[in-house]
Amino acid sequence: MDVPSAGYAFDYLIETLNDSSHKKFFNVPKLGGTKYDVLPYSIRVLLEAAVRNCDGFLMKKEDVMNILDWKTKQSNVEVPFFPARVLLQDFTGIPAMVDLAAMREAVKTLGGDPKKVHPACPAGLTVDHSLQIDFSRCAIQNAPNPGGGDLQRAGKLSPVKVQPKKLSCRGQTPCRGSCGSGELGRNSGTFSSQIENTPILCPFHLQPVPEPETVLKNQEVEFGRNRERLQFFKWSSRVFKNVAVIPPGTGMAHQVNLEYLSRVVCEDKDLLFPDSVVGTDSHITMVNGLGILGWGVGGIETEAVMLGLPVSLALPEVVGCKLTGPLNPFVTSIDVVLGITKHLRQVGVAGKFVEFFGSGVSQLSIVDRTTIANMCPEYGAILSFFPVDNVTLKHLEHTGFDKTKLQSTEKYLKAVKLFRNDRNSSEPEYSQVIQINLNSIVPSVSGPKRPQDRVAVTDMKSDFQACLNEKVGFKGFQIAAEKQNDSISIHYEGSEYKLSHGSVVIAAVISCTNNCNPSVMLAAGLLAKKAVEAGLRVKPYIRTSLSPGSGMVTHYLSSSGVLPYLSKLGFEIVGYGCSTCVGNTAPLSEAVLNAVKQGDLVTCGVLSGNKSFEGRLCDCVRASYLASPPLVVAYAIAGTVNIDFQTEPLGTDPVGKNVYLRDIWPSREEVHQIEEEHVILSMFKTLKEKVEMGNKRWNSLEAPESVLFPWDLKSTYIRCPSFFDKLTKEPAALQPIENAHVLLYLGDSVTTDHISPAGSIARSSAAAKYLTNRGLTPREFNSYGARRGNDAVMTRGTFANIKLFNKFIGKPAPKTIHFPSGQTLDVFEAAELYQKEGIPLIILAGKKYGSGNSRDWAAKGPYLLGVKAVLAESYEKIHKDHLIGIGIAPLQFLPGENADSLGLSGKETFSLTFPEELFPGVTLNIKTSTGKVFSAIASFENDVEITLYKHGGLLNFVARKFL
Repeated sequence: MDVPSAGYAFDYLIETLNDSSHKKFFNVPKLGGTKYDVLPYSIRVLLEAAVRNCDGFLMKKEDVMNILDWKTKQSNVEVPFFPARVLLQDFTGIPAMVDLAAMREAVKTLGGDPKKVHPACPAGLTVDHSLQIDFSRCAIQNAPNPGGGDLQRAGKLSPVKVQPKKLSCRGQTPCRGSCGSGELGRNSGTFSSQIENTPILCPFHLQPVPEPETVLKNQEVEFGRNRERLQFFKWSSRVFKNVAVIPPGTGMAHQVNLEYLSRVVCEDKDLLFPDSVVGTDSHITMVNGLGILGWGVGGIETEAVMLGLPVSLALPEVVGCKLTGPLNPFVTSIDVVLGITKHLRQVGVAGKFVEFFGSGVSQLSIVDRTTIANMCPEYGAILSFFPVDNVTLKHLEHTGFDKTKLQSTEKYLKAVKLFRNDRNSSEPEYSQVIQINLNSIVPSVSGPKRPQDRVAVTDMKSDFQACLNEKVGFKGFQIAAEKQNDSISIHYEGSEYKLSHGSVVIAAVISCTNNCNPSVMLAAGLLAKKAVEAGLRVKPYIRTSLSPGSGMVTHYLSSSGVLPYLSKLGFEIVGYGCSTCVGNTAPLSEAVLNAVKQGDLVTCGVLSGNKSFEGRLCDCVRASYLASPPLVVAYAIAGTVNIDFQTEPLGTDPVGKNVYLRDIWPSREEVHQIEEEHVILSMFKTLKEKVEMGNKRWNSLEAPESVLFPWDLKSTYIRCPSFFDKLTKEPAALQPIENAHVLLYLGDSVTTDHISPAGSIARSSAAAKYLTNRGLTPREFNSYGARRGNDAVMTRGTFANIKLFNKFIGKPAPKTIHFPSGQTLDVFEAAELYQKEGIPLIILAGKKYGSGNSRDWAAKGPYLLGVKAVLAESYEKIHKDHLIGIGIAPLQFLPGENADSLGLSGKETFSLTFPEELFPGVTLNIKTSTGKVFSAIASFENDVEITLYKHGGLLNFVARKFL
C-alpha cells in the first residue's frame, strides 16, 4: 500500500482501521496520552495535520510538540497548518489562477518545464461573485448594464430562447396543467424555458415548470459580461491538476462547499485524515458546523497552500461556548446567531477559536450550526467549531453520504477521539468558558448600521425612534423632533403611497448566512403563504428579491408549494450568487429616490444577510437591518420598521379585519414537518448532478487547451502580470532602499478597502482612463472585482478609494503629491512618474495599517506601484503577512514613536540598509534627507517570512522550486 511519506517522523503512529475498509490513519492520541485527551477538538485537528505533514522543514517536530503542548503554548508560538484543500471564489480566485498561469510563463523562460506548475493542494473554485441583479421584479424592463464584457459581440449566449407567456395558475410560472383561469400572481410575470437540473413543480399540479425569466436573463448577461474570465477559468480547469471549477449559476462558494465539496474525512492513497479547508472567502467558516476545520485567508496565502506551503497562525486560544437550555419555539436560527454574536463580541474572541459544547449543541441541526458558524467573522473569531457527533452523522446519511464511507468515517473519528458524545463525562479544557442559555434568546434583528447592534423585535419601534433622536453615530441619525413624523407622497404604478422615516424600500432574502438553513427559508415561505391567503400584499415600490445560495433552495421551496406565494409578494428568484449584500441590487425608482431626498428620510433595507454596515446597500438607504427570512417578509408586508408587531397589525384582510404577525407566523412544528417532507435525499443528489454536469452555457463555452495560456494583448480582463519580470534562477542579495519618497502619508486604521481596488470603476479614475483608451465606454467598465485578472487595471485602482485621507492633501481624496514636480496627481499617476524617474517609494502610516477584510491586491497593488516598504505604528497581521508575501518590507516604529513624535513631514526622502544576516525583529537605522536618523523594527516574525522576503516574495520563491 502506498502511504504518503510526509509524516515520516511519526510513521510509528500509522495504524489500520479496524473495519472492512482496512484504511490507514495516524493514531495521534497515542502521541500525547492524557495530554491529548484534554485538547479542544479543533486543536486535535491541527495536531493531526502537523503529524501527518511533518517533514522537518516546513513542518518541524518542534511544531508538532508545540501544538500538543497547547495548554501552555497557546498565543505564544506560531505554528504551520496544512489544510486538506482550498476554496476560491471567482473575484479572489482569478488573480491566483492568473499568477499560476504567469508562473508557467516564467518557468519556461528560465528553462524549466511549465507542465510541472500545478497546485499541490486540491482547489475548488466557484464562479459566484460576478452575479449582478440587472433584472428583478421591479426592474425587469430596465436595460441591463453590459459591463466590461463584450455582450453585444458575444453572439448567442443562451442555448434556449425566452418565450414570454401569459400566466394563469401562479402569477410567476406557466404550468402545463389545466389551471383554469385563477391567477395567483399579483403581476402577470414572464418566464422562459427551463434551466436543466433545476425543476420547479407547480404546487397545484406537481408538473415541471420553467425557471423564472429573471434568472435566465441575469445569467445571460453574466455570461456576456464575464466571457473572457469564464474562458480563462475553463482553461484553468483543463490544464491544472487538482482544480475543480464550479460553473456560474450553481451557488455560493461557502454553500457549495458545504453541500458538495465537503468530505468530513478525506482519503489519499488509503490514508484517512480530517477534512479541513482555507479559502479566499470570509465565510469558509460555514463548514465548521459540519465538523470541518476551515477559515478564510488572503489570496496570497491561498496560493501558497495551493502550491504546497502551509498557512501560518499563532497557536490560538480556544474559547469554549457551552450551550444549555431548550430553544424558544418562536426563535429562528438567525435569532440564535445574533444572540450568540452579541454575546461573543462582548466577551471578546477576536483572533481566537470558538468551540461549542454542552447539552444545547445536540438540539441544533447541522443547518443551525452552519448558520452560526457562518456568522463567525462578524464576532471576530478565526472560526467557530462544532465537533462531529450523532447529529452530524444523521445529516450525512440523509443527504446521500455513501453508507460504507459513513461507517469508516464514524470508526475513524472515534478512533482518533474527534467524535463528540453528550454522554462523555469529561469535556476538553478551554482557554475560557462562557455559557449561553438558549432559552433566553428572543426573536431579534440587527442594525441599523452595524451587525453587532442587536434589537429585540418587541423593542424595534422604540429603538428606531431612539435612533432618530440620537446624534449621528453608530446608531443615531439626529432627525429634528418636528420632522420625525414627516411623510412624502409618491406616485407609483398608478397609485399613491406615502414614505416616511422607517419606510422599507429594499427587502432581500439573499444568498448568505440564512439560505443554507431550510427551516428559516421554509418559515419565510409558510409566512408568505399565510399572508397571501389573508389578503396581505407588499407595496410595489419596495425592491424585493430572493437570491438563494444554491438550486437546492429552489427545489425545496418549489416542492413544498411556498415559492409562488413568495413570488406573489415580490420575492422572486433573481439568480444564484452575491447580489444585494454586496450592493449589486438594481437602482430604486426615481419616485422613491426623489421622495427620500425631498424629505431627508431615513429609509430602510431589511435583508437576511450578515452585514448591515451603513451605506452598504445604496447611498439613499441610511438604515439597514439584518433579519431572519420570515422577518424580512414580515417587514416588507408592513412597509416599515417603525412598527410594534405585538400591538399593530401588518394590514387588514378583505373584510377589513386586522391581521397581526402572530396570526401568520408558522410554528416550529409546521416548519419541521415541511422540512422533513421536502428537504430530502433526492434534492442533494440533484444538486450534485447539477454541479458535475454544469449547464449548457458553460459546457458550450469554448476555451483553449494549451500548456501556456494564450494571452490576448487586447484583453482588458486577463493580462499576464509583471510579478515575474525580474525573476532570476537564484535570489539576489537584499538591496538597500535609497532616497525613497513617501507616496502616501496616512493615519490610523487604514483598511484594505482604502488600499485595494473594489466596487465600481469611477469615470474620472486612472483605471477608467486606461479602459477608455482601449475603446471601452463607461457602460462596459464593469467592476474592479471582475477585472482582478488585469494587473494594469488593479494597479490603477490601488488607493483609488474616495475616502482615502492622505495627510499631504488634507481631505479625503485618492490623490497625492509628486514632490519632485510639486504636482497633485492621482496616486497611480504620481507613482508612475516616480517609477520613470527610478525613485523607490515608501508609505507612512499610523496604527492598524491594513485592517479589515483580507485582500491580496492590498499588497499586490502597492508593490506594482513601486512601494518598497511600509513604515507604520502597527499592522493587521494578515495584511503584514501579505506585504511580506509580495516582497514589501513591513517596518514598524519603535514603541511610543510615530511620524509626528519624530518630527517627520513625509516630504523627506528615506534610506535604509538591510543587514546580511536578517533575523526576526531586527532593528534598522533609517536616515532622512534632513539628516535625521531614527530606528525602526523590521517586522518579520520567523525564518520562513525572511526567506520569502529574500526571494522577493512568495511567488518568486515558489517559481524557483519548479526550476
